[in-house]
Amino acid sequence: MKKMILSVAVSLFAASLAPAAFAATAQQNKMKECNASAADKKGDERKAFMKDCLSAKPAAAAKDGKTTQQDKMKSCNKEAGEKALKGDERKKFMSSCLKG
Repeated sequence: MKKMILSVAVSLFAASLAPAAFAATAQQNKMKECNASAADKKGDERKAFMKDCLSAKPAAAAKDGKTTQQDKMKSCNKEAGEKALKGDERKKFMSSCLKG
């Protein structure tokens, strides 16, 4: 009886992990798309294309025209650095910059 319960428990656990094991990650999907696009390229040309393709920003962010929170943070940080803001001034500036 214990063996049967253990067997069922192991089977259920394995079944719950199976979808996660076979689901493609975003990076795998990107690799697949870049690979398909580079089918006609060879050698150094292919290598350069794959490097650019794989390091490109996700297409979803570019399609909707919105800046991501990370992009906002980079630009606000850069602007605050250019203005040489420190302490509370910087906090206030960053807060308003990230909201707007």
